[in-house]
Formats: sequence, C-alpha cells, structure tokens
Amino acid sequence: MAASVPRVLSRSEKLIFSMIQPEPLPGSYRHRDMKISEIVDRALRETEMVADNGFDGVIVQNMNDMPIKQIANPEAIAYMTRIAYEIRSRFPELVMGILMNWDGVAGLSVADAVGADFVRVEHLFTGANVTSAGILEAQCVEIAQLRKRTGSTVPVFADVFEVHGVPLCPKPVGDAAWECVHEAFADGLFMSGKSPAESIEMVQEARRRVPDTPIFLGGGATGDNVRELMQYYDGVSVATWIKNGDMKNPIDPERARIFLEQAKG
Repeated sequence: MAASVPRVLSRSEKLIFSMIQPEPLPGSYRHRDMKISEIVDRALRETEMVADNGFDGVIVQNMNDMPIKQIANPEAIAYMTRIAYEIRSRFPELVMGILMNWDGVAGLSVADAVGADFVRVEHLFTGANVTSAGILEAQCVEIAQLRKRTGSTVPVFADVFEVHGVPLCPKPVGDAAWECVHEAFADGLFMSGKSPAESIEMVQEARRRVPDTPIFLGGGATGDNVRELMQYYDGVSVATWIKNGDMKNPIDPERARIFLEQAKG
C-alpha cells in the first residue's frame, strides 16, 4: 500500500463511524490462543460488513485489551499497526481513525505508519482523569513533540471529558474545548455526555468557543437518538448499540442498517 495523505476532516460533511474493536491482542490479559492472523481476518470481515452497510469510516481500537494503563505495550503497538494496515489496504475508501487505549502517542505512531486519516486521543489529551486503571495525565506535549519530530500530518482529534473518566479539577466544557484547540493544538474534538440532553448541552457550549472546529460524538448514540444528535455534531462513532449492547459481540447487520439510516436521515 502506498503511503496516503490523510483526508481533510472539516465541518462540511457529516461522518458516521463504526468502531472496529479486534479480539484481545497477544500479550493482553484476556488473550487466549488466537493467532494474530485470525484476529486480522475477523477484523477484516467486520470492516467489510461496515463498508457494505454504507458507513463512512471506522475507528480501530484495542478496546478488548482492557485493563490498560496509559503507556501502550510494544506488542500492542505492533499488532495494532498490522491490523490497521490490513484494513487500510483492503478498504482505502473508508475514512480511518486510530484509538490506542489509552496512549495517544502510540496511537499517533500507528496512525502515521498506516496512513490513517486521524488519531483519536481519548481520556488524556489535556488535564488528568481518574479511571479504573488509576490517574491518566495529559499527553498533548508528547504528541506535539512527536508531530514535530516526524513531520506527521495526521489530524489529532481529542476527547473533552471522556464519559468514563472523572476529571481532576474539571473546567467548564467551553474552556476545556478552547484549551484543547488553542493551547494543545487539536485539529478536532470528540465529546459526549451521560445522556443525549447532556451531549447536546456540551456541544452547544463548545461551539461558542471553537465554532470552526469539527466535533464528533464519542458515545451514547443509538438508533433511537442519533437523528437528533446529528443535528448538533459533525460526526458520530458507534460501538455497543450495533453490537446488541456488548462490545464483545459481533456487529449486528440489521442494527447497523437502522443506525446508519437514522444518522443520515
């Protein structure tokens, strides 16, 4: 696969993403005896289903490697690069994002290596979060340094107040969004609340401070609420709803169809 130039993700189009969350990778706690070749094949079949259903893109995430602390293991980086490269090669028409749990530096490295269109930095771009694995600290400095060293043009999309973490000394949403963009140089944002109403309130507050920045909905979308939510967001990623409520399940093609129909409606 020839190196590709990341797409320009702007507010001019609404993008619908499906999460691709491969089986537990070798070296992770939940991994048993599945070979990386089989993990790749399963990820490719799932991506094919996503492409056939008309999604705009995928975000590849090693979610099944939990529990994970902040710095990714070398083998996780290597295996994610292999999986993402295979997906990128087979489905170049899909917009691709990379999300490494919970290491944005590793995520950007994988994204740049495979020619992904963006990296999603969850939990830890700015500030600090308390999670089940402890305290995660901002990586915006290290990410900026990596971008400078490598000349990477992969856009960085940062989560603002990731819903499963508890921020230490939280700022108002608008202030936190402005900080991500104007002090830490994120190209776009992800955000979501604990309810659709809270998600809408958050994005409206952020828009007032960063009106030209693309903002994607990071979670909480279902076939029942995504039509309303997409009136406020520039894109959405979905995982558990199209997997019948459990990220360990395969994608349900009928639920994927319903979600996409509502999101594009």
